[in-house]
Amino acid sequence: MKRTIVILSMILFFGFVSEVLCADIAKIGVINFQKILQESSAGKIIQKQTSGKHAELQKKLQDEKKQLDEMQKALNANSFVLTPEKQKEKQREFRIRVNDIKQMQDDFTKGIKQFEMDLLNKFEKEVFKITDEIGKEEDYLLILEKKTAGVVYHPTQLDITDQVIKKYNLKVSKTN
Repeated sequence: MKRTIVILSMILFFGFVSEVLCADIAKIGVINFQKILQESSAGKIIQKQTSGKHAELQKKLQDEKKQLDEMQKALNANSFVLTPEKQKEKQREFRIRVNDIKQMQDDFTKGIKQFEMDLLNKFEKEVFKITDEIGKEEDYLLILEKKTAGVVYHPTQLDITDQVIKKYNLKVSKTN
């Protein structure tokens, strides 16, 4: 009797253990968003657009500063010829122009940041959509973004960043 109980318990034990050991291994992946931004064709387009917008705004600002310098030179050159009232008026116009340029610079900074954020948010949504597709297609349990998830270490075989870049580049090439 003892022998049959031991045999039955061993069969049950090994039955459960083998079932647990044969269970699917959870697939976990890690992506590096920064690398995708730098290496994907869409990321390079975004970088080109933001640098182009930045250069355009910088050129406008430099032109305004150049005009301000010319205004300053004209004010200094004509300071001996102008009446005190006219000189004060010109100095007032100059200060207003300086404040306008400072405001313009602040507006440009805010505008470029908003432009970059809009592009990056759109890019991020597209990358996460592709990552979601890969996760579903390949039965991943979990895919983490390296920096935002606080991943300090991961084996290189968990990194699917290159796979996401390839799929994203393929998607971008089909839309163009």
